[in-house]
Amino acid sequence: MNWKRELEKVLVGAREAASHAGQESSVFKKELLRDVASRIERKTKWLVAENRKDLRAARTIGLSSAMIDRLTLNEKRVSAMAEGVRAVARLRDPISQVQAKWSRPNGLKLQKVTVPLGVILMIYESRPNVTVECAALCLKSSNVAILRGGREAMVSNRAFVSIFKESLKRHGLSPFHVNLVTTTDYAAVDFLLKQEGRIDLVIPRGGEKLIRRVVENSRIPVIKHYQGICHVYVDKKANLQKAIAITLNAKLQRPGVCNAMETLLVHQDIAKKFLPRVGDLLKQGGCEVRGDGVTCRAIPWAKRAKAADYGHEFLEKILAVRVVKDLEEAIRHIETHGSHHTDAIVTQDKKAAKIFKEKVDSSSVMVNVSTRFSDGFEYGFGAEIGISTDKIHARGPMGLEGLTSYKYIVEGNGHIRS
Repeated sequence: MNWKRELEKVLVGAREAASHAGQESSVFKKELLRDVASRIERKTKWLVAENRKDLRAARTIGLSSAMIDRLTLNEKRVSAMAEGVRAVARLRDPISQVQAKWSRPNGLKLQKVTVPLGVILMIYESRPNVTVECAALCLKSSNVAILRGGREAMVSNRAFVSIFKESLKRHGLSPFHVNLVTTTDYAAVDFLLKQEGRIDLVIPRGGEKLIRRVVENSRIPVIKHYQGICHVYVDKKANLQKAIAITLNAKLQRPGVCNAMETLLVHQDIAKKFLPRVGDLLKQGGCEVRGDGVTCRAIPWAKRAKAADYGHEFLEKILAVRVVKDLEEAIRHIETHGSHHTDAIVTQDKKAAKIFKEKVDSSSVMVNVSTRFSDGFEYGFGAEIGISTDKIHARGPMGLEGLTSYKYIVEGNGHIRS
């Protein structure tokens, strides 16, 4: 297995690079990332051309529309990726930050100081932007990245990683700070997931099937979310103009991503007024609506929803709609059918908003905000390395802080314990 020899080389190089990480100054890391961003911008046309090779192959094998959307690059998206790298560069260095310090009665002085996690393995599908975001965040947080993107994005990923390696070389750093797994053999992934002690954290980004396979096979801690079943609840005291705008944005702005709305919940008191208006606009946007009886009467062209439509991640222009009698029923629906990713309420009622914020146990809870804002860049993280719906270590969009751990530094003056 030639890939095994190659991966052994990567693992040795990555571990060696990680052993020296954290020694670079904040200014040095900022200059490195700014250089990467400039190189991405200068090579935009080449990057888009390389991406077209992936797109041609993806269409040949019948990749889904959602996956092709995630794969597609254009000049605007490449420019946004470069700006994302610059945004990461501008962030405060998360390493060597003193989180707390205190003294004990016996004279001991203690500090809790942030440190890198080490070697981060990213496993993802059809998203060249993840390659750039992960590499940038790992460099900023003094971690080492091993990137295993999908075969459908291999040409694009090679191109972006080559840019990072060019900048690493120019700045005198090991090329093993950013690594791309070039084999498409899934046995290589299973091999990497067993490298406890050589890899410190695994972050899978993609469909539920991919994430569950990673979790089931990994001996290494995994940061994850399985699905993005996001809800928007339009309360009886919602501003309907805002509710329409949020509904359209949450569903149609980019339906193939994990923070797109999959289910719309509408209070019964405003359903007859709201649903026909928003339904016409959803239809204009090419969105299929699957609703309950009340919804289908208000939107005659809507299809009758099946039970399985609620709690389903469509990742395309299909929306499940349900009319609820009150806020409590909406919250129960979200708890029963949601994935604890991102859920929103549209209301002018401060009491209803307060109840929703307190009772909805999702990693991001939005009030009069589209679910599409559940994103590391929009939260000011520069970029995100993943989204976690777990409650251990990191939750929600995960940026630089999620890529750090800490150590205790204890200083004394010849102290011994009796």
